[in-house]
Amino acid sequence: METPSGHPFLRHLPEEIAGLADLSLDLVWTWSHAADLLWKEMAPAVWAQTRNPWLILQSISQKHLEQLAKDRKFRARIGQLMQARHDYSSAQTWFGSVHPDSDVLVAYFSMEYGLAEALPLYSGGLGVLAGDHLKTASDLGVPLVAVGLLYQEGYFRQMLDARGRQLEIYPYNMPANMPITPVRDADGGWLGVPIELPGRTLILRAWQAQVGRVNLYLLDSNDPMNSPADRGITGKLYGGGVEMRLVQEIVLGVGGWRVLGALGLRPDVCHLNEGHAALVTLERARQFMQDNNIDFREALWATRAGNIFTTHTPVAAAFDTFPLALLAEYGATHYATQMGISPQELLALGRKHAEADGESFNMAYLAARTCGMINGVSQLHGTVSRRIFQELYPGWPQREVPVGYVTNGVHVSSWDSSWADKIWTGTCGKDRWLGMPEKLSCAIQALSDEALWTFRAEERSDLVHYARHRLARQLGQRGEGAEAIAQAGDILDPNVLTLGFARRFTEYKRPNLLLHDAERLARLLADQVRPVQLIVAGKAHPLDETGKRFIQAWTEFSRRPVVRAHVVFLEDYDMHLAQEMVQGVDVWINTPRRPWEASGTSGMKVLVNGGLNLSELDGWWAEAYSPEVGWALGDGMEHAEPEWDDEEAEQLYRLLEQEIVPMFYRRDAQGIPREWTARMRASMSRLAPQFSSNRMLQDYVRDAYLPAAAAYRRRSAGGGSLAKDLAAWEFSVKRHWHEIHLSNMEVQPRPGGWFFTLQVYLGEIPPEFVRVQMYADSPDDDAVAVQEMECQADIPGSIRGYIYRCFIATERPVVDFTPRVIAWHREARIPSEVNLIHWFSD
Repeated sequence: METPSGHPFLRHLPEEIAGLADLSLDLVWTWSHAADLLWKEMAPAVWAQTRNPWLILQSISQKHLEQLAKDRKFRARIGQLMQARHDYSSAQTWFGSVHPDSDVLVAYFSMEYGLAEALPLYSGGLGVLAGDHLKTASDLGVPLVAVGLLYQEGYFRQMLDARGRQLEIYPYNMPANMPITPVRDADGGWLGVPIELPGRTLILRAWQAQVGRVNLYLLDSNDPMNSPADRGITGKLYGGGVEMRLVQEIVLGVGGWRVLGALGLRPDVCHLNEGHAALVTLERARQFMQDNNIDFREALWATRAGNIFTTHTPVAAAFDTFPLALLAEYGATHYATQMGISPQELLALGRKHAEADGESFNMAYLAARTCGMINGVSQLHGTVSRRIFQELYPGWPQREVPVGYVTNGVHVSSWDSSWADKIWTGTCGKDRWLGMPEKLSCAIQALSDEALWTFRAEERSDLVHYARHRLARQLGQRGEGAEAIAQAGDILDPNVLTLGFARRFTEYKRPNLLLHDAERLARLLADQVRPVQLIVAGKAHPLDETGKRFIQAWTEFSRRPVVRAHVVFLEDYDMHLAQEMVQGVDVWINTPRRPWEASGTSGMKVLVNGGLNLSELDGWWAEAYSPEVGWALGDGMEHAEPEWDDEEAEQLYRLLEQEIVPMFYRRDAQGIPREWTARMRASMSRLAPQFSSNRMLQDYVRDAYLPAAAAYRRRSAGGGSLAKDLAAWEFSVKRHWHEIHLSNMEVQPRPGGWFFTLQVYLGEIPPEFVRVQMYADSPDDDAVAVQEMECQADIPGSIRGYIYRCFIATERPVVDFTPRVIAWHREARIPSEVNLIHWFSD
């Protein structure tokens, strides 16, 4: 890898302060703020605007650098920071202590990453979650590399015109100003990876972003050797049409796997953060097939065990789909030929019905069929996802559709305020987020009401001053007059209950539910005795006109004279604004239409900072909520009727008017709202550790990464010997599955249950290739019964006909139970990898 001293964009640094290059390129500074003051002192204006240490090194004069090199105290500070960086990178980690003998490597693929504004490669929650995932992997020492795209423009920046209409701006991302380094090949040249596209070869250059212990490799098509059109493939995030999206996903999946190979990396596990990266599963199997001289089906059996698919989508319509003709244009036939299968077989992997005319190729279906594990991102989303994917597993009960869940979490150190950091450090220690989060609850419970209320007030005050400054800057950019800009200094009050709402503005998130009765909201905000203030932010997709109208409605409301000092819409919602808001608001409001919020992590970010949640019972809040920690909207059910919005708007106003506002202003003789601080304490102690990314990543390691790596290694050993056995087993059971039939079930009552006898005819299938079971469904997960039946005798005169029996201890009626046969192999994941099932019918 390129060393900072050889970086093509690094200007000469005096030897005495050369360590600044290492400090600026290691993105640990995005969550460890020990060096913030140093960067601020070096270039106050650049730091205030960009928070980008690497850009500071590009901007500062050589004369100033020479002066700093002569400053003994400055050199000592650099030495201390370099020592702290060394201590962090060399310290014993959670993973190293819990799994000292593991040599597993995980590769994480995501279309976007939200790490810092200095590296603007994200649009929203998916990317921010990916960034938090990498930061946590660094903190916990999880052996992980990541792959993404280096966008020349990324996602749009938002401005509002004089009427409050959203404008989309696409500033250019200059690699020279970003904390990344070129990846070099073995000969010292810039690493280039080829991908075959129709009629030409695309060259992808690779960059590295160092996220503590984790390397993030970013693919870039903006190479002079490519055509002008191809140079723009990595232009906009989620920009262009269907064809551009497909090519970007080819780059991420196929190109991403090839870059890892060129670097000599052979991951055991590929973790797909959404279906955008699904093509990596095909490229991985193709490469394994070539390396081991086996066929594609055998290679897929080997590699699938090491692939994990995390879906974030709450509705099937949101999956990426592509017309078959477009896939054919981009080489599906050639790619299938390389893998020794027909184009129809290849395309069937991404389609619900292989023979259906007109059905598009679905990346989520491809991921589901080529990954050994699938998970949603909250408990409720796991249930929703099982419903979405059920059609891929015909005949299987919804509860047995192989989709689990790992509830999202947030990288707490990236989102806590300086005051929160101080109070948590004092109670739980400096290294509290580097290990097991469960141990933190008790310490926080011991905090006094006075301490909690004081730090909450400091955070709120900081947010108010930040909002005033940001609004003044936004008005100035719009060309407003000096008087309007000066008035920005009078908005909001650091002692007033502060609500926050910041979301992507789209219909299902119902961003205007609070505006359902604008007059009622205005009265609530402008109350003379118990005033309330509200900070709103968020972007609408460039093509979402409804979302843009929502934004315009909020800006028009904020201009009403009666509420002008109480509500503000801050444009260009980004990570910096998000950090300020989650650190300073008293109550975070979230109003999605259940069950369309897969998880939602913004509300998790307020927990460490003492903020409380008022949210729909959806996503993470459906499993986090209890009356002691916040407030809930809805009844925990799904409602399609439009009038339900009226009902929930009424709930929202009533909670604010009758519970939240009175509780905030109900003070004792010392001026402290004891009921409020009790909720703060409960929320911080119970929820902040539970919904941290420490817990999330430890769940992935325990339940996904290590089991997947072990299964992959078993299947790939010996050139894929076990994978060949599995492929042969699958071929055999599929070939003869139609020969199975069940008959003559007999049931006898026995003390405490039922005794079942069943005749099973398997045709040419050996009995060890299947399992015969009795199944009883139930609305209650705990009451679902699956009982294996034992093969106890041959049926005379039959070919592979057997008598199966079992006793079931139960009080349930016999009509609840139905026999079935499923394919079975001790090393196969059923029904994820083979979904064959045969039910008894009278």
